[in-house]
Amino acid sequence: MNKPILEVCAGSLASALAAQEGGAFRVELCDNLYEGGTTPSIGTIELARQKLSIRLHVIIRPRGGDFLYSDLEYEIIKLDVELCRKAKVDGVVIGFLTSDGRIDVGRTREIVELARPMAVTFHRAFDMALDPFDALEDLKLTGVDRILTSGQKNMAPDGEELISKLIIQAGEKIIIMPGGGLNEINISAFARKVQASEYHATLRRTVESGMTFRREEVYMGGLSAIPEFSILETDPQRVGNMITKLHNS
Repeated sequence: MNKPILEVCAGSLASALAAQEGGAFRVELCDNLYEGGTTPSIGTIELARQKLSIRLHVIIRPRGGDFLYSDLEYEIIKLDVELCRKAKVDGVVIGFLTSDGRIDVGRTREIVELARPMAVTFHRAFDMALDPFDALEDLKLTGVDRILTSGQKNMAPDGEELISKLIIQAGEKIIIMPGGGLNEINISAFARKVQASEYHATLRRTVESGMTFRREEVYMGGLSAIPEFSILETDPQRVGNMITKLHNS
């Protein structure tokens, strides 16, 4: 059996480069991780492609919130997929649901066809689907390569029973990639139980702002829960530690 691989969710170009430094196999490049990830700028994507030698996947999500997109939002998604293909990105990460919580098979299949030869991951929109087993069967019809899932829980360790069942159901048709709350501390026990071939994690550390003058009472996003003078960036040492634990599990 091949050693399992680690994909790192990177919320910036700096994080993507740190993931590469730490030994990650692949990066999922996002913006706005406080909203669960949205599409990064084309400048970020193109510079990431220039500077990364590892595989680069880009999330295609025009906004936070649900995964029921308007026709206008869907047009944006298609344009972003085309831009990623032109930038020679290795893969895109998408997710579409219908209003009743099922996989939007038509839109997913259309984006898969538009994206080729790039790989396509269906992201944690899967965790918001009505029935995970029906959702997996629907995704088998679309041609997606993998599904990112926390087992329909906030954290993958809490969803390990469902994840294990999905891996069996998926067989060789689709890769089930657990993600959400996985780290260098819990990965060994988790990996031994679910036996996945790919895993997904953020593995970040806090980086303080260089600002010496700080207007602490003003919040650009209107929410005091989001820090204004620190950011979270991927920690290459944590990446390396998790890979070591994963390969020894």
